[in-house]
Amino acid sequence: MNTVAAGPLTRVIGEIPYRAAFAGGWIDQPFVSQLNPDPPGSMVVVSLEPTSWFMERAGMSTGTRNVAMKFWNGRLPDRDPAVLVRELYAEENRGRSEPSGSQDMIGLIYPGVSRLDYEFTHEGGIFPRHIESNNDARVARWLEEVVYVLPVAPRPDGYNPLGIKNLDRSWIRRLGASGKECFDSIVACDAKALGASMNHCMECWEAILPHTVQHSTVTVDLKGLLAWYQSRYCGAMYSGCGGGYLFVVSTEPVPGAFRMNVRIDSR
Repeated sequence: MNTVAAGPLTRVIGEIPYRAAFAGGWIDQPFVSQLNPDPPGSMVVVSLEPTSWFMERAGMSTGTRNVAMKFWNGRLPDRDPAVLVRELYAEENRGRSEPSGSQDMIGLIYPGVSRLDYEFTHEGGIFPRHIESNNDARVARWLEEVVYVLPVAPRPDGYNPLGIKNLDRSWIRRLGASGKECFDSIVACDAKALGASMNHCMECWEAILPHTVQHSTVTVDLKGLLAWYQSRYCGAMYSGCGGGYLFVVSTEPVPGAFRMNVRIDSR
């Protein structure tokens, strides 16, 4: 008998949580937040239990998670999450010219659903001015019921979402607002509003950074696939730039999709 296979999946994939990023993504990057005419701009992250394996290069913060696995020997330390975020941020971005955003670390470390409010005048936009977290079990279970996850494809080699930057201030304002709309809709358990916030965010992505949804290295018709699901369900958005997974908000089952497990602090 294979004792590893018979034990919990965390023996294979580790105990560090994953992270899902919802509406507002990219507002955590200073080159975006510094142009926001109505700060702070917000984005939403959701901490996920490691109950399934997620693809690499698919917008689920696996790169940051891999660093955390090595840095903390496979398990989150039981210490102040704000301190852990800064430790992991420093570890991952040491010597990097294009640092990953702090939302990756926050989504892994902070339990529940969190709204991150970014303002460039606060620490250069690297860390949020404020984090609003919701650890209500009822809200978490509702979110698990209405968000369906469809595997699409990982980002291909050679892909770069920053080839074109149309950093229009009005679109950046809308991007930051989509994160606020997203968090409010989750707390209110409003599937229609949640889907609308995701659709709103994808409009902003395409306007500001068009290579997030269309690029010469991407062979999947990301725009066509997104439009199909948005037209049939409450709303949809990609887990990250260049594809990854498609999050579909629906009050009815979505064929071929699976559900995520939200990690909350039950204390």
